[in-house]
This record gives sequence, C-alpha cells and structure tokens, in this order.
Amino acid sequence: MSEIKRYHSNQRMSQIVTHGDTIYLAGQVGTAGASVAQQTQDCLDQIDALLAEVGSDKTRILQTVIWLHSMDDFAEMNGVWDAWAPEGHTPARACGEAKLAKPEFTVEIIVTAAK
Repeated sequence: MSEIKRYHSNQRMSQIVTHGDTIYLAGQVGTAGASVAQQTQDCLDQIDALLAEVGSDKTRILQTVIWLHSMDDFAEMNGVWDAWAPEGHTPARACGEAKLAKPEFTVEIIVTAAK
C-alpha cells in the first residue's frame, strides 16, 4: 500500500498531498486584486515551488484545472500560461468560469503531477 504524505497542512487542507508517485496540489491563487496576468504568474510560480519541494517539476504535470472569475480573461491567462508551459510536456487541461473564494481573485489553478 502506498504511503500518503501531506505537506503544509492545517485543519482545512494541505497544499501538497503525495500518494505513491502522484502529487496533488491544492488550488493556487495569486495576489488578490492584481491583474489576471500577474495572478496567473503568481499561481505558476507557486506551482513550480511546490512541485520542486516534492521532487517534481512542470514537465511532470498530468492534469491542470484552471478556474477563471470570468471567461473574458481566458486570453490574458493563456498569454502567461503559454509562455510557462513546457513544449512537448503540456498536461491535460480544463478551464472554466467559477465564483472564487474572494471577488479579488481572478485565477485559481489546480494541478496533479507525477514524481
């Protein structure tokens, strides 16, 4: 049976959960009130750091779910995503519109990756 490890946990959630060779990240948000591009970059920087902490990187991402406050922000978010996503290693991805935890958040990114 594979061990489950949790990192940066509190009563509500863990930022990282690993199970065997699979890594699950909590939804990452950027600086509330910043531009869509900046919030996207903040999310991606956090994802890079969290994956590195458990011995992985963006080339090992299996799936990404992106929530946008408004689909009107799709192109701006994709401009940052496309510059960050490693060619030849892009994950399965879904993007939709959702009401996020605070109205100042415009982007939330959830990642599942392999070690």
